[in-house]
Amino acid sequence: MPLSLNTRGVGKVTIVRCSGRIAAGETEVLHLHVNQLLRDRVDIVLHLGEVIFIDSSGLGMLVRLLTSTRSARGDLKLCQLPEVVHKVLKMTNLITLFDTHESEEEAVLAFYRRHATPARTPHSGPTVLCIDQSANVLAYLRELLGGAGYDVLTNNNLRDASILLRAVRPGLAILGPNLKGVPGAEQAFRSACAAPVLELGEEFSTLEAGQAASELLDKIRALGGPGPRPLA
Repeated sequence: MPLSLNTRGVGKVTIVRCSGRIAAGETEVLHLHVNQLLRDRVDIVLHLGEVIFIDSSGLGMLVRLLTSTRSARGDLKLCQLPEVVHKVLKMTNLITLFDTHESEEEAVLAFYRRHATPARTPHSGPTVLCIDQSANVLAYLRELLGGAGYDVLTNNNLRDASILLRAVRPGLAILGPNLKGVPGAEQAFRSACAAPVLELGEEFSTLEAGQAASELLDKIRALGGPGPRPLA
């Protein structure tokens, strides 16, 4: 069974779900994929729950990836180790080298606990958590709000956004329209979120960019929180 990879971001952490064999002939796929991520995403979780076999070449690759992420000032965590992987890590005594976790959520939370007290600039605003299905809208919000002095986290689904609620305490949550998920997911998110929740209207993605920016920042100011820096 060839190795397949499924990747998604949870805020500033990237989860790579591995399925199949991490073995000679397949390891370069994982190596190239993670090294491409390291261009701008340095905190990586490898979900190994669907790995059915790992050989010495594959184990060596995991060690190389750990070195690469730490060289990039990030880290690599492993989660949901199947028995076949846990056994070989323990047998080779490499289990002490890696930070392992029972679930994706635990691994993500471990990253955020490490960054629990980040240094803030004098003009930085609170953390804003943005959830929308559109990658383009999320990219726009990151640049707009980041440029205004906020610490911006983004996600495209409510399940992962709920993990981020536990990891950080955002000062504001911004929800896009038509978020899909299990029934009751949005209500559960709202109940768990102690911060104000601001909704993006259906029209936000089609508004002229300057108008969209002005209206959104006005709404944030109206909530009474710390105001953003003026945009250039």
